Amino acid sequence: MEDRIQIKVRGYHLDLYGHVNNTRYLEFLEEARWTIKEKYFDFPKTHDEGFGIVVVNTNINYRNYAELGDMLEIRTHLLKIGNKSAVFRHEIYLADSGKLIADADVTFVIVDRHSGKAIEIKDDWRLKLERLKQ
Repeated sequence: MEDRIQIKVRGYHLDLYGHVNNTRYLEFLEEARWTIKEKYFDFPKTHDEGFGIVVVNTNINYRNYAELGDMLEIRTHLLKIGNKSAVFRHEIYLADSGKLIADADVTFVIVDRHSGKAIEIKDDWRLKLERLKQ
């Protein structure tokens, strides 16, 4: 299942050259993941139960640039689920033209917040994540 959000490029997103600063794309991707957490997981309940979703690796490819006023569409789906980690695939497009701006694979783990260790993804967690696979 692919989830989509839109973000409008604002002045504070830009670098010296008038393009979206590379670090801002990481924030855009995080916004997309928060939307998924809120939509598909009862995140406050998950947190209260002692679990967290933690990013452990991000690989991003910058394909084109975005400028002030551009509307970006971030498309996200779950690429794969392993034993202790899973990977979100993000693609950022210019909403009006469909031009690919960036793509990224973000690996995350589910941690037991009490021990600080990654848990095995099985049972209930696997079922929840399987709903997000494309």
